[in-house]
Amino acid sequence: MRTFWMFLYNMLFIPVFWASLRLLGLVNSKVRRGIRGRNGLFERLEGEIAKLQPGPRIWFHSSSMGEFEQAKPIIAALKERYPSVRIIVTFFSPSGYEHSRTYQLADVITYIPFDSRRSARRFLDLVRPDLSVMVRYDIWPNHIWELHRRDIPVIIANATMSRHTMRRLPCIRSMHRTVYETIGTILAVAPSDVEAFRAFGLRGPHIEPIGDTRYDQVAVRSAGARKRSIVPQQVLEGKKVLVAGSSWPEDESILLPSFLEIRRSVPDLLLILVPHEPTLEHIEDVERDLAGQAESIRFSALNEYNGESVIIVDSIGILLVLYACAHLAYVGGSFRQGIHNVLEAAVYGIPVLFGPRHRNSHEPLMLVERGGAFVVSTTEELTRTAMNLLQDESARTTAGGRASAFVQANLGATQRILRFIEPHITRIQDGKPQ
Repeated sequence: MRTFWMFLYNMLFIPVFWASLRLLGLVNSKVRRGIRGRNGLFERLEGEIAKLQPGPRIWFHSSSMGEFEQAKPIIAALKERYPSVRIIVTFFSPSGYEHSRTYQLADVITYIPFDSRRSARRFLDLVRPDLSVMVRYDIWPNHIWELHRRDIPVIIANATMSRHTMRRLPCIRSMHRTVYETIGTILAVAPSDVEAFRAFGLRGPHIEPIGDTRYDQVAVRSAGARKRSIVPQQVLEGKKVLVAGSSWPEDESILLPSFLEIRRSVPDLLLILVPHEPTLEHIEDVERDLAGQAESIRFSALNEYNGESVIIVDSIGILLVLYACAHLAYVGGSFRQGIHNVLEAAVYGIPVLFGPRHRNSHEPLMLVERGGAFVVSTTEELTRTAMNLLQDESARTTAGGRASAFVQANLGATQRILRFIEPHITRIQDGKPQ
């Protein structure tokens, strides 16, 4: 069956996928950046690999920036314990690659080549990893099959499998089964993910629930963020602060009217709006929506702050620090395709609000169940819930404490994952065969 799917994947899917990307690249700048960014990939990679010092090589692959955040605590722990380990990091998306190029703990950072059989072989010929760690779900069949052919161990960390994923449809399921069957270890986030993987009828991989390294990462990052002060104290003084993180226009169509309504009862309310894509066009749209109703200022001009009630963040990479200023958080994406990271807010012990589309992630469901988060489906619901939490300090403190306790209870996945990686490093260092 594997031979059949390898043939079909390479003869049908890859040509169609590549042609579709080329066409999409004509109208989508992100896709276009991803295609252009791979020009000269192997030549650049050859030069970077040539500079590597001796030591075990571990290849980490993440689809994008969000998944790479989950890899960071693992990489940091490995580098601390085994300084001679060489870390090669790859990304599929341009956002992940472009925003992570300065990451200091990786020895090589590059795009993963598009998943043709030839490219996979050339990539592995150059990198020669001793171990591969795939983060979450971005699994490219030709690379996995080639790793298996070379007897290079593969681990999936933070593995997830939604009940509603297309991977479980009949034909697609058979294809994915042949891929997962060649993977040595699948370290799932939750027992439900383990059950979903086992539903494929896998015999080869070791599958075990380990937890999610995102909890460890937000705990570490928030500890550092608490020491930073990027919003002047005079701006925050005497204010109730609502931070809306990773918002899309669909979120803002609910959020902004709610903010204006709440402000009538909570006049000291300050909204810090952090768009998921802070393009000039998007920021100008928000400013037009607020015109005549609330004064706003861009974060980049904050040194000219004059009592504005809305700060629109026109930069990236500071959301986690901004949540430290908040009495209440709204996490975006949940009126669009799916919610963004709720843990970045919950770790600070503040209540979290989000919309109805949050079942793409395990954490929002658990936060709601434990009373640390609240689902709002309309402007009226958001207004009512936020108003209660802002005006009732006891309710806000209780909900925030439950959010923080939820994060603390789920720490430790990094160390559990290391137990599966370390034997490979020891074997490599001792010169033992697979």
